[in-house]
Amino acid sequence: MKSITDLRVKIFADGADKAGMLEMYRNPAIRGFTTNPTLMRKAGVRDYEAFAREILAAIPDRPISFEVLADEFAEMDVQARAIAGWAENVFVKVPVTNTRGESSAGLVERLSHDGIKLNVTALLTLDQVRTVAACLAGGAPASVSVFAGRIADTGRDPAPLMAAAVGELGAAPNAELIWASPRELLNILQADAVGCHIITATYDILQKLPLIGKDLTKFSLETVEMFYTDAVASGFRVSGPKGRSQR
Repeated sequence: MKSITDLRVKIFADGADKAGMLEMYRNPAIRGFTTNPTLMRKAGVRDYEAFAREILAAIPDRPISFEVLADEFAEMDVQARAIAGWAENVFVKVPVTNTRGESSAGLVERLSHDGIKLNVTALLTLDQVRTVAACLAGGAPASVSVFAGRIADTGRDPAPLMAAAVGELGAAPNAELIWASPRELLNILQADAVGCHIITATYDILQKLPLIGKDLTKFSLETVEMFYTDAVASGFRVSGPKGRSQR
């Protein structure tokens, strides 16, 4: 099994907790960061721009994605240009459609060819990947976030689709494919195997990175030890055949 140092896929931390982001920044295995309005709301962020600028001041040398907040494409355009001006390492997240299902392809092409680094987000189909790749080709450096975890949530294996998406992005060599919303550590190895350029992962998954390649016999023993230790700490008892309490 590969070790973390053998992986070709770049690991990005996905979250909006400042302390957690700074902790991950100290880990050289974390090559970048992504966030979104939902994660920020969950983390209790009140001032979007102030939070973003604080993070960018603390993390000036790795790519960080911040998302537009509008639903109308004209307003997305204005916001994207403003967000791009916050720092050189910013990638602007633009959703693949608005809430009415209207494609953002025209906006993506315009922004990309105006030199704005984009992270086109919330893709789930190959048709969407194909369309976005055509828009990004020849533009600024970009990322394309396919939500493989959400595909898996529907009972579909995302790996074949992600492998095909890598091929579709061949039309846009300036763009990298992101395996977004992974559900388990295994997804990092799957993303690497199919040739994804980047995988985003939340802190709970990233904390499991030291488990990659762990000896399973040792892991089994540690599991048994954990169950026993918790049973003792709980004070649980089992009554014997004559009602005698036993551990």
